[in-house]
Amino acid sequence: MVEALQFEFMRNALLAGVTASILCGVIGSLIVVNRLVFLSGGIAHSAYGGIGLAFFLGLPYMVGAVAFSFVSAMVMAAVSARSKQRADTIIGVMWAGGMAVGILLIDMTPGYNVDLMSYLFGSILSVPQSDLIWMALVGTAILLLVFYFFKDLLVMSYDEEFAMVRGVPVKRLYYMLIGIVAITVVMVVQVVGLILVIALLTIPPYIAEKYTSSLAQMMLLSCCLGVVFTTGGLWLSYSFDLTSGAAIIFLAGVVFFLSLIVDKLIDMRKRQIMLRSHQEEMQ
Repeated sequence: MVEALQFEFMRNALLAGVTASILCGVIGSLIVVNRLVFLSGGIAHSAYGGIGLAFFLGLPYMVGAVAFSFVSAMVMAAVSARSKQRADTIIGVMWAGGMAVGILLIDMTPGYNVDLMSYLFGSILSVPQSDLIWMALVGTAILLLVFYFFKDLLVMSYDEEFAMVRGVPVKRLYYMLIGIVAITVVMVVQVVGLILVIALLTIPPYIAEKYTSSLAQMMLLSCCLGVVFTTGGLWLSYSFDLTSGAAIIFLAGVVFFLSLIVDKLIDMRKRQIMLRSHQEEMQ
């Protein structure tokens, strides 16, 4: 890895991965505890419509993706808030429709063939310095917003009715959270791609939730795990000539399943101890 960091594109990739990991660790924790994984997946894939719109209109992809994702996220949030029974259907339609619109707009873009794979599976090794600056600025703004409303988000995430009783503006916070998720998704798209972004948003927080006792601890451990996954995935991709985004998520998936195995072993050990204790009491 030290040898790889001699190249500027690898240094940019590492910085992009760390930035994305911190964002995903914080926002992903809120997604997991609020059970918004499916909605986040819908936002991620509808963002492809914004990418297609940006290229069709000749705009920077970031502008089109953020605008389209934000509007789609607000529609999904409104539907899920008013009719939770129908929310999964609407999100599924927008999930597929957003990708279809994006592909059609890219097909209709005259004289320019976009590399679809780079947006589906990420192109972290080609992240320019200008995008790093944007990721740092927008990421800092998102983190400041989250920490400013942290107490209200904490109460809303674990007990919505209690939050309403305390006067917390739950509805506005919900829309704000969905909007932040949309922007975060666009920030992470270039690192791991649309298909894999949901994994980076959910795997580290899911693992962290089992070994922490508070939302703040969960966010911190999620960020650390994300950094380990992105750094390790970059090392794997450099060493074995693999696709970087897929290598990052593969490593995260391996650790995820290992954590499940460890949990099973711990549960079995606890049951054995309880059984021995019960037998000793009987004797």
